[in-house]
Amino acid sequence: MPEFCLTLVSPPEIEEKLLDALLMAAGAEIFSSTPTFSHGTAHGRLSSTEQVMGRSRSVQVQILVSADELAALLQTLRQGFAGTGLRYWAAPLAQAGEIE
Repeated sequence: MPEFCLTLVSPPEIEEKLLDALLMAAGAEIFSSTPTFSHGTAHGRLSSTEQVMGRSRSVQVQILVSADELAALLQTLRQGFAGTGLRYWAAPLAQAGEIE
């Protein structure tokens, strides 16, 4: 049973590579991806328009994982996405399931 919800916030230019990596690493786990905006992104990573608006386009991915899967997935992401601006946080999961 999943214990954590891992949230990733990705620059759009690495979206496809990230989704491919998650499809390979996550196996049968279901995850979602959503276009979003990031606030507080490092100034050097923003276009001129984004600097004026104070936000940058991003992709948010959420995946439910066990503690062991979380550690393995973060290690994979550290190896494949160092320096790309990929951000993450993991929160304990209270409940998860499928309504049948």
